[in-house]
Amino acid sequence: MDQDIFIGTDSGATTTKIGAVWKNGDAVTTRLLQRPTQAAQGREAVIRGWIGTIDEFLAENKLEWRQVQGVGLAIPGPYKSYGVMERTPNLPPSFEGWDVHKDYSAALAARSGRPLPLIMGNDGNYGGVAEARLARGDSRTTVLMFMPGSGLGCAYVGSDGLPLDGDTLAGLETGHAPAPLHLLGGIRPFPCGCGRAWGCYEAYTAISGLPHLLEEKLPQHPGHELARSSASPKEKVLSLRSRAQQGDPLALDIFDFQARAMGLLVADVAMTLDPGIVIIGGGLMDYEATSPAFRERYLKIVRETATPLLWPAQRARMKIQPAALGDLSQAIGAALVALYHSKS
Repeated sequence: MDQDIFIGTDSGATTTKIGAVWKNGDAVTTRLLQRPTQAAQGREAVIRGWIGTIDEFLAENKLEWRQVQGVGLAIPGPYKSYGVMERTPNLPPSFEGWDVHKDYSAALAARSGRPLPLIMGNDGNYGGVAEARLARGDSRTTVLMFMPGSGLGCAYVGSDGLPLDGDTLAGLETGHAPAPLHLLGGIRPFPCGCGRAWGCYEAYTAISGLPHLLEEKLPQHPGHELARSSASPKEKVLSLRSRAQQGDPLALDIFDFQARAMGLLVADVAMTLDPGIVIIGGGLMDYEATSPAFRERYLKIVRETATPLLWPAQRARMKIQPAALGDLSQAIGAALVALYHSKS
């Protein structure tokens, strides 16, 4: 039918977002609908939440379950096998071994009254799919995307519009490759939530590494307010982004460091995959939470760090630009992957 839609479920550790696309790939709406994931309440609560949020989305947009032709699920890895969760630092230990694909498929069939195709993949990869479609327009340019947030999502989208998943669904987990610490001032290897201690890129580019960066940088800013603050370490870290918008020297020093680390990662992966476009997303590119001056400063440092390390042809052709879809990208990307698979 002309009004067929494909649903995207983006499930993080704390929030679930729902999006949808029509058969032509256009978003049904750009209004963000998000609800608590309720992971602490267990697997069944998460599934109920996903179904309930889809119900809410359909009602808000005057749609019905009969129009849904497929569903994509964007969820953090790693995975034991397709659809089965491995231990992840972002979800409760009880989620290890959960066959998410089986349980969500059953719930979707029960609610819609018929089996619905379900495609499942890494949330970072699916965010890249949505941003790539927007960034490259009618071309078939390959796209590399990095999304620093609580962790570091990464994606490579090929000329077919689909992400590189890899044989074990761990494709483009470049956030857990070791950063060249000698190029970052010889900083110590920070521990990472993945369990590696070799200095993962994620620990130098995402929120998870901010406590360590604050500890490293604070002595270089004697007399700073945070040095004598009674706030908790978490509160101090979460204040850094807003402080940076106000020109706080310590906060800017920390995010400048993160931008240099991101620039090295861009060059590192570009040397392997040779993308035409590199997109930087995540909370630091959030149009509502960061200022144009902050975003421009961050991207300028990323470009200045990456460009000298690229091949000459890459320097001339490769674009490094901010993401455009914000928090919608992973839900829309999951819906797009469901749509693309329906055509294969």
